[in-house]
Amino acid sequence: MRLAVAGNDEGAVVGIYVVVIAWLYVVLMMAVAEALSSQGTVLGAVFTFVLYGVLPLSIVVYILGTPLRRRARARREQEQAAASRGRAGDGGAEAAEPVAAAERKEA
Repeated sequence: MRLAVAGNDEGAVVGIYVVVIAWLYVVLMMAVAEALSSQGTVLGAVFTFVLYGVLPLSIVVYILGTPLRRRARARREQEQAAASRGRAGDGGAEAAEPVAAAERKEA
């Protein structure tokens, strides 16, 4: 099931949040079961939460977020390019680039 529609970043973000929340819920329940078990410990619950939850989840979120970051960077670069083209077409209303000093020729 794909929640994101092509070109719709909001759907992709919602999909990532669903995965994150579901994963954290399951891992939290595993950690609680570990802590409340007669043979379990709180330290075991902490390790369960970190090694089954935080570490893999951070990797998954990074991987799932890569296309979103790439699109955001491309959109930001397009906006900057459009803004610089707009400034270039102002006829010098904005601050112009500094003019290079003339080179001195030796005789």
